[in-house]
This record gives sequence, C-alpha cells and structure tokens, in this order.
Amino acid sequence: MQDVLLSRRVTGGLGVVVTVELADELPAEAVDEAKARAATLLLAFRHGNQLAFDDALDRILEEHAHREVTTLLAWIAAEAVRKAYAPAVGDRVLRAMARRAPADTAAVDVDEETADAARLIEAVAAGRVAEVRGLVAATADTTFLLGGLLQGVAMMLPFLPDGEVAEITAELRRRHSGAGPEIPEARAGG
Repeated sequence: MQDVLLSRRVTGGLGVVVTVELADELPAEAVDEAKARAATLLLAFRHGNQLAFDDALDRILEEHAHREVTTLLAWIAAEAVRKAYAPAVGDRVLRAMARRAPADTAAVDVDEETADAARLIEAVAAGRVAEVRGLVAATADTTFLLGGLLQGVAMMLPFLPDGEVAEITAELRRRHSGAGPEIPEARAGG
C-alpha cells in the first residue's frame, strides 16, 4: 500500500487542515482516476452486470493498475465496515467473510432464469412502480433483464408511426446530455 497511499491530512496552526502529498504517493489526478475505476467495478459487481464488470476488470488488468484499484477497493470496504459496525463487530464480520470466501471470486453471479423482461415491460406500461422495483431488485443479473427489455423495445419499434423514433431519441438526448439538435415533431404540419 505504500506507493498508493491517498494523502496525509495534517492539522497545522490555527486548526487549518493541509493535505501533504508524500513522494511515494500517486498524484491527486491518478488517485481520482483510480477511485473512478474502483467505483465502476463496484457498481457493476453490486448490480450483477457481468459485461460491465468484465470490461472494467480487463481495462484495469491491461493498464496494470491492479495495485491502485485493489487498494482503493480495500479502502472503500474498510470505510463501509467502519461506518456500519463497531470495531470489534466489524472485525468479526470480516473474519467470517474471509473464512467462507469462495474458491473462484472472479465473476459476478449470473442467473438468466430470473430475468423476466416481459413482466417488466407490462409493469412499466401499467405504471406499477412497486412491481418494477421489485422485479429489478429480484433479478440477480440485470444484464439479462436489460437485454430482454432492449429486445422488447426493438420488437416494438417497427410499429411506431413515422418520426416517433426521432422524437423519442431527441427527448432522451435532451434529458440525458443537455440540448441536442432540434428535430421537428412528426405531427407538426400533418
């Protein structure tokens, strides 16, 4: 961990906190980049997204950033344990986890059978928010659920009136990436 220590906070005179970067530490930009990699890996693992997990892990391995990301993952886990448990209890939890670690921990659990995209589409169409949340939460690997949802949307696209797809994609662009190119509504003038 010596070459990946984040930075030391030193309290100076008058209670001023100064961050001191040690010679053997990563620069702040590299730490932020490693934090982003660790967060991406954790999100993919937490949500059972095998493809995103594998992709993030492959990038880390290709760029030989194992040590940085491993350190940050350990730091995040230690912070979570520290905030969730009293010190003695946290140690017991970690010891119990260490004892029952599976032999192969490289992959996210995948369960294609629990992904019911048809029920998800029906629940969304009916506006049943609780059912949508329940379906997503009950799906071990959301990759298959989202894949099924995309397949369902693709099957519906040919039935949309001309211009509707352009309107929908323009609206999505406006919502998620700021203002996109203006596309006239299909119904205008018709």
